[in-house]
Amino acid sequence: MSESVYKIIELVGSSPVSWEEAAQNAVKAAGLSLRDLRIAEVQTMDMVIEDGKGTIYRTKVRLSFKIVSD
Repeated sequence: MSESVYKIIELVGSSPVSWEEAAQNAVKAAGLSLRDLRIAEVQTMDMVIEDGKGTIYRTKVRLSFKIVSD
């Protein structure tokens, strides 16, 4: 029987373009140092407002990755 263990971390990605790109940036950055990325779950989205308009989109994601596998 195959068993696996996963770790879950939270990351915040940012983008001047969109919340979707901010989430992609978080996943891309995690992929530089983590292997076996599995699920990215969007937790919250917000934006930095300057001069009455949104300038930076931010997305917090919960990201799981496999740490043990038989």
